[in-house]
Amino acid sequence: MKPFGYVRPGSVAEATEAYAAQPGARYLGGGTNLVDLMKLGVERPAVLVDVTRLPLAGVEELPDGSLRVGALVRNSDLAAHPLVRDRYPALSQALLAGASGQLRNAATTGGNLMQRTRCPYFQDLSKPCNKREPGSGCGARDGVHRDHAVLGHSAQCIATHPSDMAVALAALDARVEVHGPGGARQIAADVFHRLPGEHPEQDTELRPGELITAVLLPAATAGLPSRYRKARDRASYAFALASVAAVLHVTDGVVEHAGIAFGALAHRPWRAHRAEEALRGAAPTPAAFEHAVDLELAAARPLRDNAFKVPLARNLAVDVLTGLAPPAVT
Repeated sequence: MKPFGYVRPGSVAEATEAYAAQPGARYLGGGTNLVDLMKLGVERPAVLVDVTRLPLAGVEELPDGSLRVGALVRNSDLAAHPLVRDRYPALSQALLAGASGQLRNAATTGGNLMQRTRCPYFQDLSKPCNKREPGSGCGARDGVHRDHAVLGHSAQCIATHPSDMAVALAALDARVEVHGPGGARQIAADVFHRLPGEHPEQDTELRPGELITAVLLPAATAGLPSRYRKARDRASYAFALASVAAVLHVTDGVVEHAGIAFGALAHRPWRAHRAEEALRGAAPTPAAFEHAVDLELAAARPLRDNAFKVPLARNLAVDVLTGLAPPAVT
């Protein structure tokens, strides 16, 4: 067993100070991913900074109608929160589609976002993985990659981000509030995670020592029709093969706003900007949805064994968007 230090700070400021003072530190929340990776020897933190006692476990309605979700709100509690179920149903659906009930009871909002973008090669110390050991190669590219990326991947890494919650947050225009040595700032949820490029070991846009303190759900998408769908190999406790979260606002027979994000297709939740732009001002018809989604997925670069993900994601997205559209007037 590799020994490690343990610190339990009393405030956010103390947490970031403790992190900065300890090279090789990691923040510990629910631990549902970090502790597993420590057991495998993939993560070897010198110090764990336990943030579970910080006052970050509330859901607050702000004066402008947005919601501030503390980073320590448990996934199960967030999925069941009345304001989330009523105003952001895609988020509640995504949370309930993730992991198992036991894990949702332990996992936190911030920890869900901070779980590693990974694949089995990352978790197997006997296999090459540029994410785990930069420069060692990507075993998945010529190996088993049925579940891997078809969008935004690089020669360095083809892993996909596993979070269901993050996909819904991207479609809903959520923002991630962080605090670090440089103070507080916000990051748009759809760019919080990085594409692999030449540095797949860098999962997020967090700066050294920054701690997620909250997720902000905007008033602009509150109450709009939204939905999350996930396709997977078995009914529970399985990562997605493809998923989609969508928000659709139709006014006077045309699409005023569309927010669409795909999961399990890329290194991060894939915000479908081309599809959204194609739908803006269009009639909400199945043909329009098919055209918009095809424009987005034209950028896909499937690998030897995962080309099936492209039509799977297309069908999911068209079905979700069609279900969100108001009934046609006859």
